[in-house]
Amino acid sequence: MKELRIRTLAAVFVVAGLLSWAGARLWNSVGTLPRVPLAAPIVLALIAVVLLATALSLRARLKAQRERRPDAKGVDPMMAARAVVFGQASALVAALVAGMYGGTGVFLLESLDIPARRDQAIYAGFSVLAGIAVIAAAFFLERVCKLPEDDDTTGGAARTT
Repeated sequence: MKELRIRTLAAVFVVAGLLSWAGARLWNSVGTLPRVPLAAPIVLALIAVVLLATALSLRARLKAQRERRPDAKGVDPMMAARAVVFGQASALVAALVAGMYGGTGVFLLESLDIPARRDQAIYAGFSVLAGIAVIAAAFFLERVCKLPEDDDTTGGAARTT
């Protein structure tokens, strides 16, 4: 399984941000602007919490398994792989969504004197922060599920489950 690359996520974020900024300018020329929902940062934060809880749970179970505790629950490799895939997919979607709201937020910075647009800019900023939290949690989950180095099969490079 391939690891997440920060360059890929950054590229998705920047392209989505530029397109969103241009779209917001175009939409504003019509006289309205799409709203940034209050639920956007909340949903992204919940996804980050789920990813972090999954990573902490897997890390504790793997530690107990390594220490050969008698009450240790094993970690099914397929479950770990599914968790990593969920984290990677969440990180890609979070980069896209954070870029979209980031571009809209940058556009809204021009009109912070209007209270409604200021609120939308704040929601957009929190959405970007929550998206970054999802990405960080996905990287942590991927790191937790990384297999130890296996020189025979990978030439010395560590693999992800």
